[in-house]
Amino acid sequence: MLVVACISSHGFGHGARVAAVLQALAARQPACRFVLSTALPAAFLRRTFVGLNYEHRSCQWDVGVVQADALGSDPEATVQALERLEQQLPQQIEAEARWLEHWRQAHEPVVIVADVPPAAARLAERLGWPLLWHGNFGWDSIYADLGGPLQEWAQSSLADYRRGQTLLRCPFALPMPWDVPVQPLGLGASEPRFQPECIAERLNWRGLRQRSALLCFGGLGLPLDPALLQSWPDWQFLVVNEALAQAANATWLAEDLRPVDVMPLCSVVITKPGYSTFAEALSQDCGLVVVERSGFAEAEVLQKGLQQHGFHRLLTRRAFEQGQWLLDQPLAPPQGLPLPTDGAASASEWVFAALSQSR
Repeated sequence: MLVVACISSHGFGHGARVAAVLQALAARQPACRFVLSTALPAAFLRRTFVGLNYEHRSCQWDVGVVQADALGSDPEATVQALERLEQQLPQQIEAEARWLEHWRQAHEPVVIVADVPPAAARLAERLGWPLLWHGNFGWDSIYADLGGPLQEWAQSSLADYRRGQTLLRCPFALPMPWDVPVQPLGLGASEPRFQPECIAERLNWRGLRQRSALLCFGGLGLPLDPALLQSWPDWQFLVVNEALAQAANATWLAEDLRPVDVMPLCSVVITKPGYSTFAEALSQDCGLVVVERSGFAEAEVLQKGLQQHGFHRLLTRRAFEQGQWLLDQPLAPPQGLPLPTDGAASASEWVFAALSQSR
């Protein structure tokens, strides 16, 4: 059985949530073979798809939104990048289709899982292979919200999304009017690889969970003065950005550790709006302190969803950069019930079902 995962290179979160699905699938069907077709860095893939044997094809399938940092957007640069990619795609699709046809064994069941590059539809159509979408938004909604010249790209993205077979829809979803069957999922997140006491010993961690926080802002990160961490001397911080480890109360995560691996040590995750980080934190019973992001449609839906389903605090970027994190005050409680956390397992069942029907 062969699973080809076409993964957006827009951010690490797309890779993290696909990893959770494929790891769940490998656990139930060890004979599955995996191809990761993505421009995400190889080091990130090794860390995130841990325990999974895969072939990496370094291919860029989408642009997403060009950003200067974890909270900014540059629509003009996004249009330019989309135009460049569109010129490259025909040759890339043909080359990758030929490679995949060679890589597939005779009569091997196969499926393409895409999160969420529209061009995956063109690859699937060229190969004649089934395509499952996985995600909580498409670039059609993002580009339509940004407006201007991106409206045209919103329409072309929507046309591609309507060429799949099924949408495995994650929580915190934007409108996805793709005219394909929809399977709603719970939160999907990988499990920590280690027991909390083992991680604490490795990191020489002595912090109490109720006064420990993980600070992470995805692949692009967010510039921050380490002195801001020291303004909360009663707290201990786990940080992904090595520069922040200059603070006396900060510990850097080694590159082989994923954020979810250390979340059991923390009561709070300080982050930007991001589906995978939200899913991991909520599944590990962590509260979320979130720096608000404007001008990106998914962020608004995530922020509203968090208020409904998780303990939370929303900060303006200015308040965050001034260290006004209010860690000495209780988080706001959710207005509704917790979300189910079986999304990765459920998605893996749908992928397996598609493989079982493939010829």
